[in-house]
Amino acid sequence: MQPPSDEHYINLVISGETTSFTVLVDRYKDRVIHLSFRLLQNREEAEEAAQDIFVKIYKSLSQFKGDAKFSTWLHKVTYNTCIDRLKNKKRTLPLVYPEKFEENELVSLINIVDNIEEMERSNMIRRCLAMLSPEENFLLTLFYLREHSLKEISKIMSINENNLKIKLHRSRKKLAAIFIAKLKPQFAGQYEK
Repeated sequence: MQPPSDEHYINLVISGETTSFTVLVDRYKDRVIHLSFRLLQNREEAEEAAQDIFVKIYKSLSQFKGDAKFSTWLHKVTYNTCIDRLKNKKRTLPLVYPEKFEENELVSLINIVDNIEEMERSNMIRRCLAMLSPEENFLLTLFYLREHSLKEISKIMSINENNLKIKLHRSRKKLAAIFIAKLKPQFAGQYEK
């Protein structure tokens, strides 16, 4: 038997059963903290942001129209809340400019990544993602790790799909450049023979 949908609990909360909101919080708290951390890059701030996000969601739950999935709406609130926090702190983000790389470097990168053990690969991906801007990190996380469609991400980030495709392409290139910079010196001896 499938558990009740998000909409079921939303309707319960709207009709006065406010304790049903804890089910939604339990369902999504880890995801909200994770996505907040991707943008804010600080665990404590991400947890504080998550609390703010769920308060905002609770207060505006009656405004949820159901045009998109609840998770899409929640991710949009998460994104906007974290971006507002970043703007308020006026952080300067380190920029990573991708170097132009050739096809043989990409092949080398693929070979290097294929030879790294799974856990080490995951850690390396997280470290490389952390070197991107919070927005790029968030975008790649939604697309590849959370497997959201471009349409859903477009709603979450309030960007039209064409601009989103461009941002996704640029973010991928930056991530590839970071991988090359991080991995090539480590394994250069192995692959230059």
